[in-house]
Amino acid sequence: MPIDYGFLMGFDIPEVRQSYGAAEVAHYGLTIGMGQDPLNMRALPYVGALADDSCVMPAIVNVLGHPGFWLGNPATGVNALKLVHGEQGMTIHRTLPPEGTVIGKTRITGLIDKGEGRGALLYSEKEIRDAETGDLLATTRGTIFLRGDGGFGGPQGPVKSVHELPETAPDHVFDTPTRPEQALYYRWNADPNALHLDPRVAAKAGFERPILHGLCSFGCAAHALLAVLCDYDAERFGSMDARFTAVVFPGETLRTEIWNDGSFRTRVLERDQIAIGNGLFKLRESA
Repeated sequence: MPIDYGFLMGFDIPEVRQSYGAAEVAHYGLTIGMGQDPLNMRALPYVGALADDSCVMPAIVNVLGHPGFWLGNPATGVNALKLVHGEQGMTIHRTLPPEGTVIGKTRITGLIDKGEGRGALLYSEKEIRDAETGDLLATTRGTIFLRGDGGFGGPQGPVKSVHELPETAPDHVFDTPTRPEQALYYRWNADPNALHLDPRVAAKAGFERPILHGLCSFGCAAHALLAVLCDYDAERFGSMDARFTAVVFPGETLRTEIWNDGSFRTRVLERDQIAIGNGLFKLRESA
C-alpha cells in the first residue's frame, strides 16, 4: 500500500513524558565516550564523577522524550525495512537541569517524493519541554530516507539544503575511540534496534557485524564540539546539524575534524571514511 501523503503528514505521534536524573545523565555521557580519560576534570561532571559538580551533556535531548520506532506502525504506510536515518540536528534553547521531567512531542514537518524507485524524504521535529513549566528546552530535527516509498504523488520539494565544508584543512581534531560493546550500552538510550545488537539481523541487512547507532556517532561528534568549541561549557552549546554518510562499526575510532567557523565532519580512522559530513555547529546566542 503506497503512502497516503495527507494522512502521513497529519499522523499523530503520541507525546512522551520522561523523568531523568543522575543515572540517566551519566549513562548517556558514558555511552558517547565521555569519561574515557578519568583525569579530564572538564569531562567528569558529565558522567557523574564529581560530587560537587554535575552537568548534562546537551546531546542527550536526542534520546529524551523519544517516541520509539513509530514508523514501524503499519498505519503509516512506510516500508519500515528500507528506511535509513539520513540527517540529524538539534538546537538547545535552555540549559538542561541535572534532573527533571520532560515532555517530548514529535511531528512530521515535511515529506518529499523523489519519484518511483527513488524513495522519499521524511522530515520530523521533536520539541522537548519542561513538564512543570512548559518551557521549551530543546528542538531536535531528523531526516529519514524512505528507500522503498517513492512515487506516491507527493511534492518534490523543497529539499533541505546541505552545508558545504571549507576547502581548507580543519583547525582542530578530536578523537573518540569507540568500544566493541558500545552499541550494547547505547541501546538503553531508547534505541533497541536489532541491527545494532544481533549479528544475525546485521548479516541479513548486508553487514559483517552489528553497526553503531547513528545517534551514538552523532553524540561522539557533539562531545568533540563541546570540548573544542565550548571548552566543556554546556551553556555555550547552541545547535548542530549534520548528515550521516557511512556506517560505523563498534570498536572503530572516530576523528571529528572541526573548523573555527563551526563546520565539522567525523571520520572513521581505520577505514578513512567520512561517517558524518556537512556538519555545522553554532554557539548559543544568549551564551
